[in-house]
Amino acid sequence: MRHLIDPMDLSVEEIDHLIELAGKIIDHPEKYREVCRYKKLATLFFEPSTRTRLSFEAAMMELGGNVLGFSSADSSSAAKGESVADTARAVACYADIIAMRHPKEGAPLVASQYVDIPIINAGDGGHNHPTQTLTDLLTIKQEKGRLDHLTIGFCGDLKFGRTVHSLIKALSRYEGINYILISPEELQIPEYLKKEVFEKKGITYQEVERMEEVMPELDIIYMTRVQRERFFNEADYIRLKDSYILDMDKLKNAKEDLAILHPLPRVNEISVKVDDDPRACYFKQVNYGKYIRMALIMTMLGVKADED
Repeated sequence: MRHLIDPMDLSVEEIDHLIELAGKIIDHPEKYREVCRYKKLATLFFEPSTRTRLSFEAAMMELGGNVLGFSSADSSSAAKGESVADTARAVACYADIIAMRHPKEGAPLVASQYVDIPIINAGDGGHNHPTQTLTDLLTIKQEKGRLDHLTIGFCGDLKFGRTVHSLIKALSRYEGINYILISPEELQIPEYLKKEVFEKKGITYQEVERMEEVMPELDIIYMTRVQRERFFNEADYIRLKDSYILDMDKLKNAKEDLAILHPLPRVNEISVKVDDDPRACYFKQVNYGKYIRMALIMTMLGVKADED
């Protein structure tokens, strides 16, 4: 793995290896505290981030490495007009690996063509967010014990949600995944995704407008925010918005072992009362994100603990 730009850059075997390694780190973190000693991660975040940037930094520090970088374009030479390629080439002189977030789609790919150290795409516009996909897969594996033969409901903004698109593509390579797509007509999954993933691979899926219809069937529900600005008129938004707020009433008929996921940040699409329900996994998901990034950094740097 020279660079990680798109989640589909990884084979199923490579994903399984990362998940297995992350599981070992979760079980025995003390064995991994020095594996990246003297290594440096540069976090080049051209737009603000909370969880992703801090997760990368925490991951590297827990591996015994060091972190340098910036958290917005205004605090870098990009404010002076420097190109992404030049920034990456300069930073590659100081670091062993780069995690880059950029508002422009394709920016990390461009940067990767100019450096001789690994680059991890930490989110490029509305395009890709591969480490969020890895986080989601690790969460599912940890909470459900498998990545196959599951019924997963994706709920909310399925048209513009990059995390939804990436996870659908990643899960399509595992057997027996039953997709239920819960959204208003205005925010249904894009046609290209239906053709490239579902139709091309002969995968069946179901589209519904209300989560109550399908809640008893779900092993996992992946919540996203329905945004007012995505609707053509206010009346449609008001009519539908409460359908996509997960609360305790909507969970009455759900499975006892349902896993509730959300890439965060949350606004109001999950009631805070759900936070205390044992099925709520979204803050666990944040923690799993650190461990999968630890596994990814180790793998891309080619470092191992003694028993690996």
